[in-house]
Formats: sequence, structure tokens, C-alpha cells
Amino acid sequence: MGGPDGYSRPGIAGSGAIACGLAACASRTGTVRLLARSDASAWRAEESAQTEAKKVEGAAPDRIRVTTDAADLAECDVIVEAIIEDAEAKAELLARLAAAAAGADLATTTSSLPIGELADAAGVGDRFYGLHVFNPVTRMELIELCLPDGLRDGVRERALEWCRAMDKTAVEVPDQVGFVVNRLLFPYLFEAVRMKEATGMSAEDVDACMQLGAGHPMGPLKLLDFVGLDVAAAIGESLERDGAGGGGDHVPDLVREMVGEGKLGRKSGEGFFEY
Repeated sequence: MGGPDGYSRPGIAGSGAIACGLAACASRTGTVRLLARSDASAWRAEESAQTEAKKVEGAAPDRIRVTTDAADLAECDVIVEAIIEDAEAKAELLARLAAAAAGADLATTTSSLPIGELADAAGVGDRFYGLHVFNPVTRMELIELCLPDGLRDGVRERALEWCRAMDKTAVEVPDQVGFVVNRLLFPYLFEAVRMKEATGMSAEDVDACMQLGAGHPMGPLKLLDFVGLDVAAAIGESLERDGAGGGGDHVPDLVREMVGEGKLGRKSGEGFFEY
């Protein structure tokens, strides 16, 4: 199980930006099986993952192989679930992956759901951990690695070595909703929305204050657009249920309204800014 780089036969389950970016980075370490839901999403995912791999030193686009059949991941030594932030959907997929690859370690890229609860729901127990990467995966260095108690021998070492082999910095974080980054970040992002609403300031001016005054590379409202307002709302709801953030994680009404109108940010062409 696993090679000198932690894992040498990785699988990624998903076809979105996170899944494709992770597949690109993982191609540094071996042949990657990328599991898509349909033929149409498989074609898009293959193109996207191979394009992303060209941006990563040491990655190999021709090592990324896309499939729609979970059975094709049977020989993988790790499989990372990277689909929508929905506990039921993740648990169902993880259970299928566990059955398809009985020997593989399993991980999830969840940004806000408790690892222990997902493990229990999927029945994956001692081989499952959190591998929270950041978008764009090919450029962002950090991986929040959530390694619960009770993992079978070698999982921690394999996970850490794999992160190193992908040229990422892994920080071990506790199993709490939002881990560290999102638990601290989203109250700030939502406060920027409330400030815009309360003061009538433009999105450009709110962002300029934080970029020029605090040295942030991206303003909070543009960052929300980049994350996706629907994703941000889901993370905020998870934080709110957990009681994190002292109330600052409450999803602003404006965010909910924009999601209802289909203004999801960069991916829909319009959010706080137009794209």
C-alpha cells in the first residue's frame, strides 16, 4: 500500500474545479483515475485536468485517465472524494468507493463537514481522513489535513508524504466544522457583505480598502465570487449550525438573495462583480 511518495495509484472522485486541480497535482505521483458522473462531465473533466496539469511542474497530463465506472478505481491506493458540499451525497459516494476499492485509503476535500460524522455515515471508519485543498489547487500551497483518532497504521504517514510529493504544505487540523481557514475566514467575508449593505459602499470600494489597507491579495467580495456564493452559503450554514464564529458566520440575506437569483459569482458570470 503506497509507494515512496505516499501513494502511487491515486483516484479522485469528482469532475469540478477542485477534483480536476487535485488530479493535476496528483499526476506528479502516479497514474490518476478521475471518476466523473457522466460521459459529458467526463469529457469536460479530462480536458480541464490535463490543462491544469500543464501548469504544474512535474505533473503529467497523460497520466490522468477519466472514467465513469467506480470499478475502475479498484486498484487505487487512495481515493479522494471531491464533489458538492452535501453530507448525504458524499456519504453515499464514499460508501460506493469503499466497496469498489477495499484496500484503498479514503479521503474527502470537504471544507466544512465533520470528518467523524462523514466516516460514520459512510461506514468507512479507520481508513478515512480529511484532505482540504484550496482553489485553485494547482497554485495554492496549503492542505488542511484532518487525521481522526483510530486510523489504521500507516495512513497518517502516507497522507503526509503524498502532500509533500505534490509540493504542498500539510497542516494537521482538528476535526471541527470549517477546520481553521474557513472557520476564521467566513465571518470576515460575511461581515464585508453586511458592511456593503449597511453603508451603501460599492463592492469595489470595500475590496479596495482591504487590499490597499490590509495588504490582502484579493478583496472579500471578489473572494466570495471566486469561491461561489452557493458554496459560501453552504459553508456558512455548516458553521452556523456548529455555533462557530460568535454569530458572525450567519449567512447574510443578500448572499441568499443572490444565490436565489442565480448570481453565484465568477462561475455564473455575475456576483458582486460581473465577469
